[in-house]
Amino acid sequence: MICCCPDGILVAAIDGIGHGDSAAAAANAAAAILETHADEPIITLMRLCDEELRSTRGVVLSLASIDVPHGMMTWLGVGNVQGVLMRANAQAGSAQEVLMLRGGVVGAQLPPLQAAVLSVSPGDTLVFATDGVRGQFMQSLLGLESPQRAADRILERYHTGNDDALVLVVRLAGVRS
Repeated sequence: MICCCPDGILVAAIDGIGHGDSAAAAANAAAAILETHADEPIITLMRLCDEELRSTRGVVLSLASIDVPHGMMTWLGVGNVQGVLMRANAQAGSAQEVLMLRGGVVGAQLPPLQAAVLSVSPGDTLVFATDGVRGQFMQSLLGLESPQRAADRILERYHTGNDDALVLVVRLAGVRS
C-alpha cells in the first residue's frame, strides 16, 4: 500500500500470517491502521499495529516513510518482507541498500525496533517482496526498468508457487537530492 502525507509518502508491504480469511483480515486491519496514522513515525506505526493486531494471527510488515522535502527515507521490517533500495546514480559498490529485517510477528512477537535512515534521490527505486518471492530477485533488478514491468517480471520469475506473493515497486520522482 502507498499513502500520501503532507510531506511524504508511506510505503508498506503487509503479509498476514498463514492463509485464508484470517490472514487477510489481519493484513486488512494493519492496512487500515497504517492509512489512518500514515503521518506518524514508522516505529510508532509498528507499535500501533502490534497493539491493534493482538486479537488476530498477526502480520509480517515492512514500512518505508519517505520525507520528500528532505530527500530522506526511514525504513523498518519485522518478519520476512524483503526490501531493497536501488540507487539511480550509484557509485561503484553502492547500487543497492538492503533492509535489515527484525525477526518476529507484528501482533504477537514484536522485537526491539530500530529503523534505518537513508538519503534518497530522484530515480531511486524501492522494492518490497513477501516470502512468496525467492530472495534471488534482488540480483536481477534493473535500474531503468519501469516499476510495473519490474514487479511483473519478479513475480513471473521468482514466485515460489507455494505461497501468496506480493511485489511492490516504487520509483521516487519528486524527492530532493
